[in-house]
Amino acid sequence: MALLTPFAVALGKLVGQLSRRLGAGGGTTLPGSLARRLVPSILRDLSAGLPHGAVLISGTNGKTTTSRMLSEILKDSGERVLHNRAGANLIAGLTATALADADWVGRPRASIGLFETDEAALPQAVAETCPRLVLIHNLFRDQLDRYGEVDTVAAAWRTALATLPPEATLVLNADDPAVADLGRDLAARVVYYGLDDARHAAGAGAHIADSQFCRRCGTRYTFSLAFYAHIGHYHCPACGHARPAPDIRLVRLDLQGTVGSRLYLTCPGGAMEIDLPLPGLYNALNGLAASAAALSLAVSPTTIRSALEQFSAAFGRIERVSAGPGGSPMLIALIKNPVGATETVRMLVGDGTAPQAIHLLIAINDRLADGTDVSWLWDAEFEALADAASVTVSGTRADDMAVRLKYAGFPENRIHVLPALPAAVDAALATLPAGSTLFILPTYTAMLELRENLAARGWVRQFWDE
Repeated sequence: MALLTPFAVALGKLVGQLSRRLGAGGGTTLPGSLARRLVPSILRDLSAGLPHGAVLISGTNGKTTTSRMLSEILKDSGERVLHNRAGANLIAGLTATALADADWVGRPRASIGLFETDEAALPQAVAETCPRLVLIHNLFRDQLDRYGEVDTVAAAWRTALATLPPEATLVLNADDPAVADLGRDLAARVVYYGLDDARHAAGAGAHIADSQFCRRCGTRYTFSLAFYAHIGHYHCPACGHARPAPDIRLVRLDLQGTVGSRLYLTCPGGAMEIDLPLPGLYNALNGLAASAAALSLAVSPTTIRSALEQFSAAFGRIERVSAGPGGSPMLIALIKNPVGATETVRMLVGDGTAPQAIHLLIAINDRLADGTDVSWLWDAEFEALADAASVTVSGTRADDMAVRLKYAGFPENRIHVLPALPAAVDAALATLPAGSTLFILPTYTAMLELRENLAARGWVRQFWDE
């Protein structure tokens, strides 16, 4: 440990506490940035002190929800978990989380570290935390201005994962060709998970599939099942490369509208059934991924089932909020790329609710954390919502979203443009029929702005306090 580490820890902890007391933020990033200037190795030093090591979770969609699921599972198994629960997933955020957990001389209080990690930050996170387990969920086009094409991201991941030692474990999604191929020729143990229930092979978003060509020879894959985008069962007709056989399988999935789902999983040595209180195919796959990681960490199926059946959604990710005591119900579902948005739409229309009963507020920003290129709106399948009763659009790119909805078939008299988000919330709630739910679909910074406004109204707590 560096000589300045205790001073850097103290500085970081004090800055974080001051930020929260002054209401300037949750102290989820700045403490890490300042401490790293003093001691660049501080995350490595703090991670090395964790008795049961560190776990990293990355991927394009589902990181926050999956990491929260795994955190609850690990807590129920008896671990004291260090977790960047607020979602600050760049290296400064990981460092700030480690600082907040450590005592004043830099000794971790937690037994295990669990870090949700940004796709671009994963290689550095692997180098600095020396993880015992890495879970990679999926890889889609997202913020091309930041990440580049998916092959660029996959190549960086592959280089980082090649450094994992034999005692480390890599948990991969067998249904994503780019992710599954990362398990090739590694020293680390590799565990695969996947969906086997063919009933969900709707082929949604096939036009936005990114990984369509064989990772070995370049021939276009043949998909026997396509769940959405390029997620499915695939093989190469030229060289025979195919989806690896999953170790943990979701053999049956019963979706229950916007209420939840029932999962039937098999794993080496047994099986389990989970009633997950989160809706949608993608949340079921989040539960599958968290279960696979937990099983790889030797957590019992009984503990996994109990934790997931009591799970509450992360802020902004299928979060249910009331507009004050006895107020109208709202459901907030983050959208940030074409695949995620399409699957959210699929969840809403698959509810069995009459389309006329769907009332929407869509908030689109183009700030740096959202990605400044909003052309992805044209790839998301909003057409399925065209018969919705009403839609209010807001955010810095409200006009772009309104144009997209017009071309998706929404009647112009049902599209209401209010760029200021607080006013949009008020307007959408004012016209919401009694007993209806307002479905709010924001991008990342719009979601943070929304929750800031809802917290000011007293309807939610600040996300760093949850």
